[in-house]
Amino acid sequence: MTRDASHLINLKWKLVGFVTYGDNNRGRILGVSDIGGDVDVIIKDVLLVDRLKHILLSISQLCDKGYNIIFEPNLCLIAYSKTSETMLVGTS
Repeated sequence: MTRDASHLINLKWKLVGFVTYGDNNRGRILGVSDIGGDVDVIIKDVLLVDRLKHILLSISQLCDKGYNIIFEPNLCLIAYSKTSETMLVGTS
């Protein structure tokens, strides 16, 4: 989930529905899209959510979609499991 539409590809506006956060507050779903680089789509079905404070990734959903997630002390690596190709690197 993200609140920043500038990184989304093929955004489909969907003004119906909400997500509920751990503190029981809700955010309106504004759309669904893919997020990716210049050529390849990295992650599909990303929700655009109004007033979301942080980008949220579901590790279990990424694993279900065929990605391997590797955590290091200051690094998170997302790789496609069939080819081991690195799709996304996050650092702190």
